[in-house]
Amino acid sequence: SCWICFSKFKKGIDSSKNSYFSIPRTICTHLIEFLFQQQYFMTSPEQNFEQLGLILPPAPKPLGVYMPSLVVGNFLYLSGHGTVTQDGSLIIGRIGEDLDIEQGKLAARQVGLAMLATIKESIGSLDKVKRVIKVLGMVNCVSSFERHPYVMNGCSELFAAVWGKEMGIGVRSAVGMGSLPDNIPVEIEGLFELH
Repeated sequence: SCWICFSKFKKGIDSSKNSYFSIPRTICTHLIEFLFQQQYFMTSPEQNFEQLGLILPPAPKPLGVYMPSLVVGNFLYLSGHGTVTQDGSLIIGRIGEDLDIEQGKLAARQVGLAMLATIKESIGSLDKVKRVIKVLGMVNCVSSFERHPYVMNGCSELFAAVWGKEMGIGVRSAVGMGSLPDNIPVEIEGLFELH
């Protein structure tokens, strides 16, 4: 039955020039899952972000002698970013002492949003990024804390939602720190490939 469904889908695509609305609604759920995995229905990173309903903070300004971002060839490097919120203030606190693990994960997502803001300010659009290559996450936590990767999922899940699982998940390190600037709970730097 899946083969019949695929034939219906292919006929709809051929006659509609990739218009989703003319694709038969009777195709099976297995085929729909397969098509999404194969990226037949693919929105842009900008559209994906808009659908999340999240708001970007202002792109953070450098607080030292460094560049927030740098394009070299077709690679975009981002310096370490902190927990900048919509009003420009910082989420502060040490995980395991001032913040719990779920607050830490949300803080990592906020760092991811600050990184997206820098990307848009630097190159104009999230659509110009082809894939996430690597992120390095530094977690300000008590010495007994052991779940740094879970905290970092706050950022990684955001990037996967924006660029998709194939292009939004790269290699990653998550490490604990005794302190971070201004007592922020998370700092993250990243490397991205551009189109």
